[in-house]
Amino acid sequence: MRVLLPEKEDGMDLGSLTRKAKQLVDRRGGAGALKADAEELKDIVAGKGSAMDKAKQAGEALKDPGERGPKR
Repeated sequence: MRVLLPEKEDGMDLGSLTRKAKQLVDRRGGAGALKADAEELKDIVAGKGSAMDKAKQAGEALKDPGERGPKR
């Protein structure tokens, strides 16, 4: 049996992907804001409420990068 490999494609440009990720982080306020967002989401997931309630809270939390909302 002979295995056929697909033709080699150019693939993803890792440098371009890295630049886009950095731009996204910078637009949201930098690494500090990203860390604050992650902590806020962690608190939401650990809190009480249904999955739907948590999803709504998470969506609202991500509208303000790096900031805690009044009810969070």
